[in-house]
Amino acid sequence: MFFAAQLVLSIVVTLVLVAGGDSSSRAIDKLSGDIATPAFLALVNLSWAVAIPAVWLVARLLHAQTPGWVTSVTGRLRWRWFLVCLGLALVALAITVLASSVLPDQGAGSVDMAGEPNAWTSTARDFLLVIVLLTPLQAAGEEYVFRGYLAQAFGGIGTRIGPRAGAAVAVVVPALLFALAHGLGQDVPIFFDRFAFGVVAGVLVILTGGLEAGIAMHVLNNFLAFGMALAFSDMTEALNPSGGTWWSIPVTLVQSVSYLVLAVVAARRLGVQSRTDTAGNGPVGGAILDAAQDDR
Repeated sequence: MFFAAQLVLSIVVTLVLVAGGDSSSRAIDKLSGDIATPAFLALVNLSWAVAIPAVWLVARLLHAQTPGWVTSVTGRLRWRWFLVCLGLALVALAITVLASSVLPDQGAGSVDMAGEPNAWTSTARDFLLVIVLLTPLQAAGEEYVFRGYLAQAFGGIGTRIGPRAGAAVAVVVPALLFALAHGLGQDVPIFFDRFAFGVVAGVLVILTGGLEAGIAMHVLNNFLAFGMALAFSDMTEALNPSGGTWWSIPVTLVQSVSYLVLAVVAARRLGVQSRTDTAGNGPVGGAILDAAQDDR
């Protein structure tokens, strides 16, 4: 279903480009990803955005689960908590940028801001529009797939061994798949960065009872990466980082640990609901959430 939606989107975006004056071959080149274009980034973002209703549909049809339970233990996105998480993610990113500035070059993904900024062009404008309007949907789509659906699916398998095993499997396996989904040609430091992100996002699902914390961190991560690349570097490299140095691992750990601590402390102080209520109004087959509750 997800891949069928991606195919349909590819055809639609191609037709839009052709209608805008591009030849069919030029439109295909723009969407190839060999050189990043606003159209290619829009296609990538929209492809992940459609994963959100796809996950809802699968939850309903295959698991008889109300779609909202994929989002949180309250059956909805908790917007106030999400906004708090955006602020916490911003603090964690500031700490990360500071740590990065005092360490040697971290390779792919690092940006030298000492040079002249890139020129402001129509292409840069189009990139900025795509980043601002569609990147949040892309980040949310990935979280719904990996920390929403897959975490519950694999958590259900692990729970057959025990609640702790269910929680561990629900975190680790989707994090591994998330890192692998970004390509097989990654260097170890880049893979570790993505795996660590997946682990933190998965742990936060259990400790905060929803996807909000992971989505917030994911959105700001991508805003920073794309924004810095647009201003000082290259969007093609930002979309396809493959090489990195071992110095990127301490930076990754600083961000992961700082955000995890900030989010957990804030959730506890604000009384964020992390499990379903006792009235039986929780999700049907919500394995990751059930595993977290049973372990308490």
